[in-house]
Amino acid sequence: MPPKFKFSRTQVISAALEIVQDEGMGGLTARALASRLGSSAKPIFGLFKNMEEVQQEVIKAANTIYQSYLSNDISAGKYPPYKASGMAYVRFAREKRELFKLLFMCDRSSENIEEDRESILPLLDMIQKNLGIGEDEAYLFHLEMWIYVHGIATMIATSYLDWDDAFVSRVLTDAYIGLKIRFTEEKQHECD
Repeated sequence: MPPKFKFSRTQVISAALEIVQDEGMGGLTARALASRLGSSAKPIFGLFKNMEEVQQEVIKAANTIYQSYLSNDISAGKYPPYKASGMAYVRFAREKRELFKLLFMCDRSSENIEEDRESILPLLDMIQKNLGIGEDEAYLFHLEMWIYVHGIATMIATSYLDWDDAFVSRVLTDAYIGLKIRFTEEKQHECD
């Protein structure tokens, strides 16, 4: 009969997520996790193959938290939906610094950026409708806007600056309007 485990996978992932939120991914060791659970490491490795599997589950859990920030901010209606996605990204960086670093400040050079395009199709659709531009232009618009939003979020996550939501909202509006003018004027000149 296999041994009964004191913890479920969900409880272990939750404890691991807490460690990462407090100390970053570097703080997530078998010893730290066992200590957080008040146990030895043995029950952890009865539920997971290795610490790499635990880390992968933490990344998935962190992404679930980030996705809840996005959906909550978009559905709250405080900002237009596209702007709300940027505000959620910045808020996540402010409130969940280590999770933000884990998800968005790591080496992703091996990833296929075109696969990410699928995940942002709803945002691209918003941009297309708002600006009357095609999908490729909307994608470029989003990339340029995301570079700006990511810069702000990164500076907040690393405590380089601490802008409040009102100021972040203002500068995101300024950037959006500037890009909107550029993209819509280019389209007008193409028609002339």
